[in-house]
Amino acid sequence: MSRPRSRRRAGLGSLAGLVAVAAAGTALIAATQSTSSSPTPPRTSLPAGPEAAFTVPEPEPLGSASETRWAPVARAVTARATPGGRAVARLSTRTPEATTNLVTITGRLRDRAGTAWVQVRLPVLPNGTTGWVPRRSLGGYRTVQTQLRVDRRRLTAELFRGERRIFRTRVGIGQDRWPTPAGRSYVRVKLTRFASPMYGPLAFGLSARSAVLTDWPAGGYVGIHGTDRPDLLPGRVSHGCIRMTNRAILGLGRLMPVGTPVIVT
Repeated sequence: MSRPRSRRRAGLGSLAGLVAVAAAGTALIAATQSTSSSPTPPRTSLPAGPEAAFTVPEPEPLGSASETRWAPVARAVTARATPGGRAVARLSTRTPEATTNLVTITGRLRDRAGTAWVQVRLPVLPNGTTGWVPRRSLGGYRTVQTQLRVDRRRLTAELFRGERRIFRTRVGIGQDRWPTPAGRSYVRVKLTRFASPMYGPLAFGLSARSAVLTDWPAGGYVGIHGTDRPDLLPGRVSHGCIRMTNRAILGLGRLMPVGTPVIVT
């Protein structure tokens, strides 16, 4: 009776072993199925083609509709049509009147090499010309909230701070053969103590230039100044400058800082 009992134990052990092997096989099949059902990794795309060595991005405008930003020229620099492009004009650190030269800012960008560039309005012909200079060539930014509007038909000059008019006067402008140029410029110079009374007690020098008096000293820059002939105002009486009474120019001098944009229509 003892031998059959031992055979039964051996049979039970073999059966347990088969069950374990079967279970392991089932687990292996399940693992294989789980692996084979996992999502196929995405195909890697081909590398992008080479980019241009230099691309000029869109300039970023500065300020707001009622704010103008300007800066002094800290070191002589060549202004260019595009960042790193052809030369447009040479900017010095001083004006012909021996004052600090300044430019108004119209945009900025950083090129692919990381150089910061600034777009500025230039005091050259044709009036309204802009160019790009490295940011490092300019000093710190200043801002103004004022804008002077000169109407040649109505013979008026009006100063605005934001949208509020703070000054108005009648003016004299250029004669037909020496017209006051239309367009947008800015106040670059403020001068006093003239030897001649014909300019009055104060004058502003603009970045705008006469297109017909280019042989004048310094190139025929347009000014806004007083006069010793107030009886001629208002009218078309000058070589292109904007004249107003001495009382008016002194009042404007208290309200209009350099860097102020000037729009002549």
